Amino acid sequence: MRDLFKKPLINFTYIISFLMLFTGIVLSTIVENFIILIAVLLFDLILFLVILQFIYTSYMKPVKKATEVINEIGNGNYQARFNHSTNDYIGKLSYKINTLSRNLREISIQEQAQSEQLSTIIDNTQNGLVLIDEKGYIHLVNRKFITMFGKTSKEYNGYIYYDVLEHEIFHKTVQNTFLYEKNIKSEFSHYIGIEKHYFEIIGVPIFNEKDRLKGAVIVIHDITELKKLEIMRKDFVANVSHELRTPITSIKGFAETLLEDGINDRENAKEFLKIIYKESDRMQLLIEDLLTLSRLEEENFQLVLNKIDVSELADEIVPTFLLKARKKKLNLTVSIEDKLELKADKEKLKQIFINLLDNAMHYTPENGKITLTVTSTADYVHIKVSDTGIGIEQKALPRIFERFYRVDKARSRNTGGTGLGLAIVKHIVEVHEGKITIDSEVNEGTNVHVYLPR
Repeated sequence: MRDLFKKPLINFTYIISFLMLFTGIVLSTIVENFIILIAVLLFDLILFLVILQFIYTSYMKPVKKATEVINEIGNGNYQARFNHSTNDYIGKLSYKINTLSRNLREISIQEQAQSEQLSTIIDNTQNGLVLIDEKGYIHLVNRKFITMFGKTSKEYNGYIYYDVLEHEIFHKTVQNTFLYEKNIKSEFSHYIGIEKHYFEIIGVPIFNEKDRLKGAVIVIHDITELKKLEIMRKDFVANVSHELRTPITSIKGFAETLLEDGINDRENAKEFLKIIYKESDRMQLLIEDLLTLSRLEEENFQLVLNKIDVSELADEIVPTFLLKARKKKLNLTVSIEDKLELKADKEKLKQIFINLLDNAMHYTPENGKITLTVTSTADYVHIKVSDTGIGIEQKALPRIFERFYRVDKARSRNTGGTGLGLAIVKHIVEVHEGKITIDSEVNEGTNVHVYLPR
């Protein structure tokens, strides 16, 4: 009964009491027995108050509670519940509200999971993304975009694109995407630190269900590696053409001379034939090296792995190079750890030794020193070829493994080099899951380090 003297029932209690009092005053003029009148009025008052308490408890209070629960749900608290165990309309209302709350909670969880998944995908995609609405305001930039162009997402989101996107190409792409309402593609370059990167930018218009333009997504793709591959391809074609043109021109020239009765001069004819043989041999070496590189780069290339005794392998290679070293007046020293074995492809390992020693001899002048050292650690076999040759400039070291790259082009061609030796070595080392490094100083010499897993 305490509820009768609290809001909102207290007002109804006052009204009913006032009506009972007013009724008693009116009836007192016509009823002589005041005791009976007061008793009847008190009974009516109590009856009305009981009915009021029942209505409040059974209907008004549950509706108030239902309203509070609905407000909680409206504020995003989908765990709020309205518990009323009766089977009347309030009970049905309780069931419906709780069902709605559970359904909204499940939808909220699903939306949150989808939002997190979408956010994860957007942030971890390898392309930079910018979402712009129809008014030109930025709503989203992903992590990759920030990595590419700096700043933070707060410095982009909520701003007009032309105020925060510095490159003019962004402005043109957005404007053309809105203007033509179709995908717009372009390319530009940008420095990240000291490195120049190349990017492809694509503007993609966004339409609503009524096919009206609602904004655009700007996609930035880093194509630096593709550009490098394109440059390498062009350089490769140009280098191969150049390398083949020289011997072919020489062979053709001397062959034409021989055809023009040069065959009668036996001494010159013999000299010409030697040159033709030398140039054709050079072409053969070049083609063989190109085929070797091609095979090493094949996806299904497989090594023939066997246990190899390094000393036995060196015994097959070193004698030839000792003979070459004596002819060139070079001092070749070989030091190999005893009983050293590793698991590798024998022919490919042999090619590593041959190419590195051959390179050292090409670039080491008379009276120079060349050292072949093979040692081991717990995990690797370390092959080291050192020379006291012409050395390599520091700026040239990053390019030393490129195809056809030569430190001294004239010297390399005169000695019959193809410019592919180190490129082949690098590929062989990589397919063995090893690593190769070079340190060098001009006019001091070069050290090549190859590490192969045991």
